[in-house]
Parts: sequence; structure tokens; C-alpha cells
Amino acid sequence: MRTLTRSLPFALLLAAACTPQMGGGQSDGWISLFDGRTLNGWRASEHPATFRVENGTIVVDGPRAHLYYVGPVLNHDFRNFEWKADVMTMPGANSGMYFHTQFQETGWPSRGYEVQVNNTHTDWRKTGSLYAIQDVREQVARDNEWFTQQVTVRGKRVQIQVNGRTTVDYTEPEGVQRPNDMAGRLISSGTVALQGHDPQSKVYYRNIMIRRLPD
Repeated sequence: MRTLTRSLPFALLLAAACTPQMGGGQSDGWISLFDGRTLNGWRASEHPATFRVENGTIVVDGPRAHLYYVGPVLNHDFRNFEWKADVMTMPGANSGMYFHTQFQETGWPSRGYEVQVNNTHTDWRKTGSLYAIQDVREQVARDNEWFTQQVTVRGKRVQIQVNGRTTVDYTEPEGVQRPNDMAGRLISSGTVALQGHDPQSKVYYRNIMIRRLPD
């Protein structure tokens, strides 16, 4: 894993470093949640060292932890929105993008939905899945290459796109009942978070942007 990481094309990380990252900056309604230099506005659970900033990216590399947005944008409470990030996975890596969640000190987030980030990890649920709700078996993105994953939430409807291709279009049924271990996986409102899945999973995030939609 570490050998593969060191062999990443330098141009990919150089491009990340040269990409404008304007924490709180706005363009066409899009607001950046990451300034490209620090983790200001973010709070990590249980193993904070899993997350660091490198060359304009958030690097996820370490034991299980989750990085929650707790900054000032909309008081980190999002209901209807578009949320997107550029992502690059190393071979065998697993991660995720949570929404409608809230900070918790340990464990997998009990509230909200997870949008899967996994191109070649052994978990059959691949990038573009609404995890354990509407899953994608097909690999739609590649390791060692930047791809853009976007989540759109309007009311009870969730749409996921990977590089502009729709992978999920799901509407939460009225009065849906989840199993006990998924009781909090419901449309509501809340913050967003990035997942550190395990010590063998290394993932890069950049251009983390959100745009509010009308309620």
C-alpha cells in the first residue's frame, strides 16, 4: 500500500496544490467547506491523526475516525443541498461521505446516510452507493485518478452522481422503518462528514463544496 502511494504521479498532487481552495468562498451559490490549508471548521472523532492536510487536499489515512464539518457555513445544518468533492482512492481503500449526520465521539455515525467511496476494497458496495439502501455493484471510478462525487438532497429524494453519471436516485418512503442498527438512517437535516475506514485505506479529498437548495 505505501509503495503504491509513493508512486502516485506527482502531477496529480501538484494539480491539487494549485487548485483554488477558498474556505467559505462562494461561486454560483457553491460554498467551499475546506480552505486547502487547515482543518479549520472540521472536527475529528476518536483518532484525529487519521486526517491531515497535504498539498491542498485532506488526506485520510489511519484507524477508524470521522471528520465532521462544524464550521459556520449555514451553521453546519444542511437540509436540502448539493454537496460535492473531488476524491482519489488508493488501491484497496474504503471511505465515505456522510450527510444529515451529527458529531459523535466514537463509532460509525449512527445518524444520517453514507455515500460510499470504494473502488477496489473487498466490500462489494462500490463508489456511488447510498450505503445499504441503494447499492452499486459496478465499479464506476478508478483508483489513482481524481473523480467527482456529488450528492443532491431535495425533500425525501437523494441523487448521487459520479463524474456526472447518476448512480442512485432514491426517494425515502413515508414512515419508513429501519432495522435497529440503521434506525438513524433517515432524511432530516444535519452536517456532513468524511470517513476514515481503516488503517489500510488511504483516500484524498479536495474541492469540498456545498450549495443550499430551497426548502
